[in-house]
Amino acid sequence: MLSNFYWRDRLQQYAKLVVEVILLNSEYWKAIKHCDSAYDGLFYYAVKTTGIFCRPSCKSKLPNQQNIDIFLNKIEPIECGYRPCKRCRPDETEYLSSKEELFIQACRYIEDHYKEDVTLEKISNELFVNKFYLLKVFSKQAKMSPSHYLRCKRIQEAKRLITSTDHSFTAIAFEVGFKNPSHFSTVFSKLMGITPKRYREASPDFTTEITS
Repeated sequence: MLSNFYWRDRLQQYAKLVVEVILLNSEYWKAIKHCDSAYDGLFYYAVKTTGIFCRPSCKSKLPNQQNIDIFLNKIEPIECGYRPCKRCRPDETEYLSSKEELFIQACRYIEDHYKEDVTLEKISNELFVNKFYLLKVFSKQAKMSPSHYLRCKRIQEAKRLITSTDHSFTAIAFEVGFKNPSHFSTVFSKLMGITPKRYREASPDFTTEITS
């Protein structure tokens, strides 16, 4: 029969372990609250109410602490039925700095919403960051502002439509997010060094002659 000293010692060890777990979880929670990218790759957290798991640096809405499960690798949450977050992409193997991640997320937003009325404020609200900080980070990473990146994306799509469809230039302008066809023509000419009409005429893939 085991002595009382044995059980007292085991109880003390267990109590110490509980304290260590509590402290460790507190550290995890602090990293999650502050979106600390220094912990990316060291652990992952899953949200029971959404069925999604994230990296510590994820900018998604902060969940309730009692709804969180902690995992030390990205395989375990998947095996438990959690899905990777589409915002922070915890399933990707290469980790980016928080600024690089913010830049990529802003680019993705522009790519997905370029047809809409995209503004710096809308992007910053979507990504839960200050708009001036976003502008600074984006401009440093891309060597251009988000608004210029948006114009380039719209013109890129306009080029495709000009050479692959017989849509009028007015229709194309609205289709790629410009509110004013005249402004579209001005931006296109400035970026491409040629008018939309001349661009279409010069395209070997376009044979149908239309007017704007």
